[in-house]
Amino acid sequence: MTYHGSVKVGGAPAVRELAELMITKVAVGPYDNDAYLLRCRATDEQLLIDAANDAGTLITLVGDGGLAKVVTTHRHQDHWQALAEVVAHTGATTLAGRADAEAIPVPSDVLLDDGDTVAFGAIELRAIHLVGHTEGSVALLYDDPKGHPHLFTGDCLFPGGVGNTFGDPAAFDHLIDDVEHKLFDVLPDETWVYPGHGNDTTLGAERPNLAEWRARRW
Repeated sequence: MTYHGSVKVGGAPAVRELAELMITKVAVGPYDNDAYLLRCRATDEQLLIDAANDAGTLITLVGDGGLAKVVTTHRHQDHWQALAEVVAHTGATTLAGRADAEAIPVPSDVLLDDGDTVAFGAIELRAIHLVGHTEGSVALLYDDPKGHPHLFTGDCLFPGGVGNTFGDPAAFDHLIDDVEHKLFDVLPDETWVYPGHGNDTTLGAERPNLAEWRARRW
């Protein structure tokens, strides 16, 4: 089945099969959060991005293969509601951006800084620190050696714009600058974007709109 990235709470997950990595996307909770389970095809080791809600769904998704790590993309509570239960069930190592970790009630075993590597099995992700939606938000980049890059952006980049900066002009400027310079300036149009809510996009689909986003200030 062709991967489409469109999922609904209570509906079936969307599964993407890459040469070395499996990506399973599921929607959970009252805010339609996206959670992503990544599995290394060489070792079956797994990593979860955002234990957002509905621990039962996420634990079922993990299955009997165990869970090595959980990365929380940022401190907002809709992205960690199931974290405590998932970690208690799986014993997974917890990771979060350094500046957001203290606000997440489950302690972070690993604090992430810009450029850090997050490894599981034979897979490596790169943490990209993006400031503006929160102080410590992190995106995760999988630079597929046999295909295009895959980018998990939390609430920093969506189809149609950057994340909410809550009316703070300085925060907006910081976020749009980080997104433009750390993502659009260095990654190709083919880069697939997996956001924290809603449907996927690509950098190529969004790139023509950067000037409009800056002008409208959201």
